[in-house]
Amino acid sequence: MRIYVTSVFVDDQSRALDFYTNILGFQLKHDAPAGDYRWLTVVSREQPKGVELLLEPGAHPAVAPYKAALVRDGIPAASFAVDDLDAEVDRLSRRGVRFTVQPMDAGPVRMAVFDDTCGNLIQIIQMVDAPQ
Repeated sequence: MRIYVTSVFVDDQSRALDFYTNILGFQLKHDAPAGDYRWLTVVSREQPKGVELLLEPGAHPAVAPYKAALVRDGIPAASFAVDDLDAEVDRLSRRGVRFTVQPMDAGPVRMAVFDDTCGNLIQIIQMVDAPQ
């Protein structure tokens, strides 16, 4: 069994597609009509056949309070891995991304958290080698 797709609820699919592709650097995988919305997925440019991230419309009545509670409590909706956290934070900051948690050590990872402009906090992590 493998993870095929995971999702984040977004306020606006078009705005989310722009942010996740043009700012974060993911690439579009699927964009197909799905009723009033779209089946809209992105993938890592480094793993185009890897796990897809569905930019899920947040229209269900349970979504808004769920997302608001996560943001209020500082809980990221998703976590992405990067090779060099400080370089990625610098790159994204130059592109206008607002970080809510600056880079910090957190056990076996270095992490930071940013606002995806679509109603979510997103964590990025860099795995830290264990001391020998």
